[in-house]
Amino acid sequence: MSIETLQKESPLYHIECRPGEVGRYVLLPGDPGRVSIIAELLDEPRKISHNREYVTYTGKLFGEKVSVTSTGMGCPSTAIAIEELKMAGADTFIRVGTSGTMQKFIEPGDLIIAWGAIRDEYTSQQYIPLEFPAVADLDVTLALRQAAINNKVRHHFGLTQTKDSFYGQHEPERMPVSGELQDRWNAWVKGGALCSEMEASTIFVVSSFLKCRAGGIMLAGGSDAELEVLLNTAVSGLKILIERDQNKLE
Repeated sequence: MSIETLQKESPLYHIECRPGEVGRYVLLPGDPGRVSIIAELLDEPRKISHNREYVTYTGKLFGEKVSVTSTGMGCPSTAIAIEELKMAGADTFIRVGTSGTMQKFIEPGDLIIAWGAIRDEYTSQQYIPLEFPAVADLDVTLALRQAAINNKVRHHFGLTQTKDSFYGQHEPERMPVSGELQDRWNAWVKGGALCSEMEASTIFVVSSFLKCRAGGIMLAGGSDAELEVLLNTAVSGLKILIERDQNKLE
């Protein structure tokens, strides 16, 4: 048996999906508990796998195969998900999750569509030097923005800060490097960053390296009802993207 045949028949090491079991398009929540909720917004959803933090469902939108895979919290596990989903056949990724606000004009429940991310993490630096920007794909980003406009959802368009340490942000004063953490946070705020989360920059950088497309839409805090708005808007944005992709092929 050839290596190529073995790879096709064996599930990928972490996500435990086989090539062909995931769609070209993948929605990426961090929380495994949100995967089944998002999958309910797809046609014909079915559970593919569950291993560690990685839960995957696959369904359809407009006849196109679409998957939902949880990444877990943070950049290292997220990079693994992107790598293995690419091996399984995916090439378009949308980060869907919650975030902390960084600007006073952003209200709980607002959506933030990221066109780029501050690489305040180390996973992506194992791929490419820090000078390389973490930028979202334009087609994906504009589709998400159009969905927010169509759904009349209050939203913002700009930069997110991706970090490695949750408590380094929320309780910087008790860390040995508190001064550095607070100075950097203040710099990001003054520079206009809209929100803070823990996955987007790695998704953008790894996707760029793998010649894939990626975007991100985040909820600023919010309630369960507002989370539902986030998920519906993300799926609406994906529908717009799929329609636009299909029209390019006609």
